[in-house]
Amino acid sequence: MRFFSDNAAPVHPAVLDALAAANTLDTAYDGDRWSAALDRRFAELFETECRVLWVPTGTAANCLALAALCPPYGGVICHREAHIQVDEAGAPEFYTHGAKLLLAEGDGAKLTPAGIAGVLAGIRGDVHQVPAHAVSITNATEYGLIYTPDEVAAIGELARARGLGLHMDGARFANAVAALGCHPADVTWRAGVDALSFGFVKNGGMNAEALVFFRPELAAASLRRRKRAGHLQSKGRYLAAQILAMLDSDLWLANGRAANAGARLLAEAAGTRLVHAVQANEVFLRLTAGEAARLRGAGFDFYDWGVGEARLVISWNQTAADIRPLADAIRAL
Repeated sequence: MRFFSDNAAPVHPAVLDALAAANTLDTAYDGDRWSAALDRRFAELFETECRVLWVPTGTAANCLALAALCPPYGGVICHREAHIQVDEAGAPEFYTHGAKLLLAEGDGAKLTPAGIAGVLAGIRGDVHQVPAHAVSITNATEYGLIYTPDEVAAIGELARARGLGLHMDGARFANAVAALGCHPADVTWRAGVDALSFGFVKNGGMNAEALVFFRPELAAASLRRRKRAGHLQSKGRYLAAQILAMLDSDLWLANGRAANAGARLLAEAAGTRLVHAVQANEVFLRLTAGEAARLRGAGFDFYDWGVGEARLVISWNQTAADIRPLADAIRAL
């Protein structure tokens, strides 16, 4: 009956089993055998060399990535409704020691090359303005829309031409790849992405996210930034073990598919109430205050999203039987 956030979903049993298996004496910090396996496992997944750091939160992953791509005097182009702008409490500015977020527009919180170029066009080359050093996109976006490999590649091409780093906030990366049906490399490094915040917590993990650098040289300073920020956990094997468990047998992808399928059930029930196309595991509906109260009175939990809208999020563990009562209630409004 709870559809307000996939952050609240339970931990997948395979992750709990992995935590129990890691509950043994090993080297501290990130010197353990689980942490040591991350680079190889992600290199196999993405079919390229990469350097991977575990971190406990998506905010830490995003902001450590931005600090690697942008100096304190620079700027990061992102959407006006990006998570790093709206929901990270100034953490990007804190981690980068003062870099500025340069805000762009776009439907459904998606950036386009034209929108990025428009921001760049407004920046003079003198010392009185902040120069752009990076672009950050979110896949799936804050409104559940997905960047295709071609769309990412177009942004990546612009970024390369203008000397900008490209970061992808992949808090729901599993949902995006599951919906696209593409190889994860096709929507990341092959399309020009330099750093990926690979989300696991929303998708069955407990408290571990992966910061993946497709330019491995970016990781060296990030190791020190992670420590300085207080995110170098002394028992890092527990974070690494969670991530490895999610990679085993492509559990991350199966969970993404399951959540997406549930969202499609709600989308079918919503019909013309949909605010955005449902491409991942988030559903945005037009609801009056009375209709929202009626659904809540029936026991359903969700977020209001501005005036006259609501956000419903499907989690990896919610089955069709869990979702149908809400779908039926929406149809009955």
